[in-house]
Amino acid sequence: MRWSSHPGWPAQLGPLRVAAGQVTLRPIRLRDASAWSRIRTRDREHLQPWEPTGAGVWEMRHQASNWPGLWSSLRSEARKGHMIPMVIEVDGKFSGQLTVGNIIRGALRSGWIGYWVAKDVGGQGVATAALALGLDHCFGPVGLHRVEATVRPENLASQAVLRNVGFRQEGVLERYLDVDGSWRDHLLVAITIEEVAGTVADRLIRSGKASWA
Repeated sequence: MRWSSHPGWPAQLGPLRVAAGQVTLRPIRLRDASAWSRIRTRDREHLQPWEPTGAGVWEMRHQASNWPGLWSSLRSEARKGHMIPMVIEVDGKFSGQLTVGNIIRGALRSGWIGYWVAKDVGGQGVATAALALGLDHCFGPVGLHRVEATVRPENLASQAVLRNVGFRQEGVLERYLDVDGSWRDHLLVAITIEEVAGTVADRLIRSGKASWA
């Protein structure tokens, strides 16, 4: 099968309705700088324990002035077909990010998926809905066969989100990633297109965890 350099990019996905409101995914924008910086700075204690260690102080790394460079890099990778960087919106408000990365074509047709959501919408179905929309996009227009994710064993909330959309555990990656200043074990979870009956969003709706908006 022949693919364009970036199938499925750019795209607007959703909406799905959950307890927090109407969830949609859209491409990152240059003008997201202030919202990104405000949430990332405000929610440091909520986010930092689960994210890769970065160079420098958290507040400095997340100043609005750093967003244009990050936006440009992510958009460049998206145009090459290597990545899909999306903003998670709740009722039209920037509330997190979802990224599909390391997209490989050919016989493998795989990628990884990751996300973060603002603390004020946590535990209200936002991450689950965003992942469902992202996975359906991966298995549809993007043309992937397999999507994987990693999660720390201590992060029970994120594990529950991943299970809700159909991920299954494949193994343990020991001392896999430098997170919050130390090398941390991660669980490797994955899902393939054969494991999705219909769509992931439909499964959420049937389970009562979401509805079409």
